[in-house]
Amino acid sequence: MLAVLCVVLFLDGMDVSMVGVALPSIGTELGMPESALQWLVNGYVLGYGGLLLLGGRTADLLGRRRVFLIALGAFAAASFVGGLVDDGTLLVVTRFIKGLAAAFTAPTAMSILTTTFPEGPARNRALSIFTVFGASGYSSGLIIGGLLTSVGWRWTFLTPVPLALAALFFGLRLIPRDNGRAEGGHDLWGALTLTSGMLLAVYTVVTAPERGWLSPLTLGSAVVVAALLTAFVVIENRIAHPLIRLGILRVGTVVRANLSLIALMGSYVSFQFMMTLYLQNVLHWAPLAMAFALLPAGLVVVVGSPVVGKLIDRYGTGRLIQLSMVSLSLGYVWFLATAGNAPGYLATILPTMLLLGGGFGFGFSAIMAQGTEGIDDAEQGLAAGLLQTSGQVGSALILAVVTAVLAGSEHAVDLGSFRPGLNLVTAVALIGLLLNLVPLLRRRRRA
Repeated sequence: MLAVLCVVLFLDGMDVSMVGVALPSIGTELGMPESALQWLVNGYVLGYGGLLLLGGRTADLLGRRRVFLIALGAFAAASFVGGLVDDGTLLVVTRFIKGLAAAFTAPTAMSILTTTFPEGPARNRALSIFTVFGASGYSSGLIIGGLLTSVGWRWTFLTPVPLALAALFFGLRLIPRDNGRAEGGHDLWGALTLTSGMLLAVYTVVTAPERGWLSPLTLGSAVVVAALLTAFVVIENRIAHPLIRLGILRVGTVVRANLSLIALMGSYVSFQFMMTLYLQNVLHWAPLAMAFALLPAGLVVVVGSPVVGKLIDRYGTGRLIQLSMVSLSLGYVWFLATAGNAPGYLATILPTMLLLGGGFGFGFSAIMAQGTEGIDDAEQGLAAGLLQTSGQVGSALILAVVTAVLAGSEHAVDLGSFRPGLNLVTAVALIGLLLNLVPLLRRRRRA
């Protein structure tokens, strides 16, 4: 069963990185400008980030096995159709549908894992293995995407199909049946206001750099987002069976874990985005060469994650997350301190990727464990959905802001044009570090 869950996480990571490598080839063949190509990434993010909480709650109510397998089937179908279409708009639609499917598979897989393996060493070990597959999927996708793109970009869409079907076949046999454990029905109004608010929030930030942050459309969208999210909070406080029990946000470790994941994933995704632009557009590296340059971070996660479960057992999640944030922050600071306008690979890029890999390797499993520990089984889907939402939507929002401050980077001749964005991701990582040092300072003061 754990193998099935890991394969699906592997697919999620591989799919994201493969499509990113193939974007230039897709644009050339389908005649899509850069403004349209971005929606192959952002369409996935909109579907994924906007529906994660609904996905986790639906799994709690209707049964995790059922929701997981249906969503996995939808993922395979959308991948297959995406590899056949000849229209850019239809391709974006398939990416949005894949994001919707992942919004249900990701939190459901996490809740199946956390409800199957008891809290403690068994769950920590399972989370470590789970993390290895996510990191290896993303890293493999960079290399596989570079190879497949040379044959034809359509293979980056078609390749996940047989793997998804195999996972569906074995999932039917290996994932135990459940009928849903949470009480109550669907909070339809809560789901509608939250999902609409999240979708519109991501859309607003993603499109703001093109429209202008102070344009009437951007400001109007922001007002509607605020109204929708306010309505959601009011509904959740009054309804008998809410989509989100807001009391879960009073648990300090849950809130800290979600904010830590925003800092971890938001800074790393934005940094990799900038490195991709720099290495390909400024240094004119081939996609495969770029993939190998960024690969060390994923390899560190793959090699180090299996031992993280034992480290969590011995030192606890708090210390591991603190170590993660130290490694992450040092990576960005090292890059800024040594890069100049033409960073060398051995002196700057390689040490940075190793430090970032250490941050991800130590932090991801520990954050997942911290964000779900002590939570009742009936709300594990909710807790997992909160974490996934924080990671995805937080990444999208930070990336959108980074993109906005990188005006003119497409015509950059050196690293200087990217420095404002690099300063921003470094600040995000340092905020994550300070957030996790606060409990340590409080304990020392009490002592």
